Amino acid sequence: MEIGSGPIGSCSKEHQKIFQEWFNYADSDGDGRITGNDAAKFFAISKLSRPELKQVWAIADSKRQGFLAITEFITAMQLISLAQAGHELTQDIIKTAVDIENIKPPLMEGLEGLVAKTKALTINGHHELNGSAQPQPPPSTQWFGSKSAKKLPPNAVTSIVDGLKRLYIEKLKPLEVAYRFNDFGSPLMTNSDFDAKPMVMLLGQYSTGKTTFIKHLLRSDYPGAHIGPEPTTDRFVVVMSGPDKRSIPGNTIAVHAEMPFSGLTTFGGAFLSKFECSQMPHPLLDQITFVDTPGVLSGEKQRTQRSYDFTGVISWFAAKCDLILLLFDPHKLDISDEFKRVIASLRGHDDKIRVVLNKADQVDTQQLMRVYGALMWSLGKVLNTPEVNRVYIGSFNDKPVNEAAAGPIGRDLFEKEQDDLLADLIDIPKKACDRRINEFVKRARAAKIHAYIISHLKKEMPAMMGKAKTQQRLIDNLEEEFGKVQREFHLPAGDFPNVEHFREVLNGYSIDKFEKLKPKMIQAVDDMLGYEIPELLKNFRNPYE
Repeated sequence: MEIGSGPIGSCSKEHQKIFQEWFNYADSDGDGRITGNDAAKFFAISKLSRPELKQVWAIADSKRQGFLAITEFITAMQLISLAQAGHELTQDIIKTAVDIENIKPPLMEGLEGLVAKTKALTINGHHELNGSAQPQPPPSTQWFGSKSAKKLPPNAVTSIVDGLKRLYIEKLKPLEVAYRFNDFGSPLMTNSDFDAKPMVMLLGQYSTGKTTFIKHLLRSDYPGAHIGPEPTTDRFVVVMSGPDKRSIPGNTIAVHAEMPFSGLTTFGGAFLSKFECSQMPHPLLDQITFVDTPGVLSGEKQRTQRSYDFTGVISWFAAKCDLILLLFDPHKLDISDEFKRVIASLRGHDDKIRVVLNKADQVDTQQLMRVYGALMWSLGKVLNTPEVNRVYIGSFNDKPVNEAAAGPIGRDLFEKEQDDLLADLIDIPKKACDRRINEFVKRARAAKIHAYIISHLKKEMPAMMGKAKTQQRLIDNLEEEFGKVQREFHLPAGDFPNVEHFREVLNGYSIDKFEKLKPKMIQAVDDMLGYEIPELLKNFRNPYE
């Protein structure tokens, strides 16, 4: 199965010019996005039925962003053309269409005259760039840079992600700042955190095939990739799309405004020297970013301490990633102490974890059954969950399957498992917007509980004497204080932060200097979760629903 090389949005240069003119006409505010209302007006000219147009939007906006950029708009036009020719619209019609580039533009009644009229006005009133009006960047790109940005006009929101940015700046960020959530949880969010491509992180002991797995998907080496039986990847490498092949050092990436890695500066220079970004042009990397990690240590090597907080970094990336792949080798099923700590740091992200039993063609079918059973037993002890994790079995490299060991049954199994895993990866960009909403809501709940905890501790402090003694008592009995907060505000126990980590950070603060409970801030976040996010999703759903 190929991944990331589909023909979506591809067309001849002649047709692209026509579609660009149509796009500029339909894009009423010139921000490079066509929202549901604009699309409904424009698509009506096609004279297709409402159910057909509903399907056109659903397929074109497969990522559920709530708008169409030029690529999705071209897809929509090709779908309308196919529907007008009598084809039934399905999710796979564009991929299976023969000679996709030569699908003729659809019949849009009276559109040529409207475009010509608009073009004449554009030429008289504005300068043009490459034959089309220069699109304005979405206004949300400036929101995070403005210190005075408190209230943002509703018409500035042209997508679900824009709506989340506005809600974060107006409702959630004030609460996080007031109770220093960024010091206890994850750093304050930036524009690049919302706009980043979906990420996939690979974890495992050394020589389980993490780097080879990425190479297998890309069908080529990425800059700085090292593969060998020894621990070759000694750093965190972010593999992402770029204009040319190059490696960028960690300190440079961490201060890059357009990359979502500024929060990694909290782990210090020792970590940043072991962090780099590898860029290359590739259709898959246009959709997904990969995070290659150093091999988790085992045996005697665990006694050598790393120069930075390895599990802390893993936890930071886990919060940002859309999928976490745990790779195992049939000959490396033991879960070391460091690997246990790493898996424990993924707490709260269980829905993102997938397990890959790699290099499965190195053992025969009987041994593979035993290996699979041993792996499930080991994982059951570490993951502490009654549910069974999805395990993909295969040999994810460019070499042909070792049929002498695997046999014909093994080969069929590996091909089906590989197809399932690749299908999971293909779905990531489509689910990215839903995942972003999910993570935003999760963060909002965590910030609200954090505010309740901090204000409760502040309330327990004496007004005058014995502050130091009371603070120490509160820190020592933190679990008990969490229980009081949970009972007082009827909060779910599973949403509370890790006690040990919270205690460790709290030791560096004077509780007396924290803020008291601000009910208005809490209410604003409750309103956001209860009314404003559902309203946002309603506003940017399929316009034909």
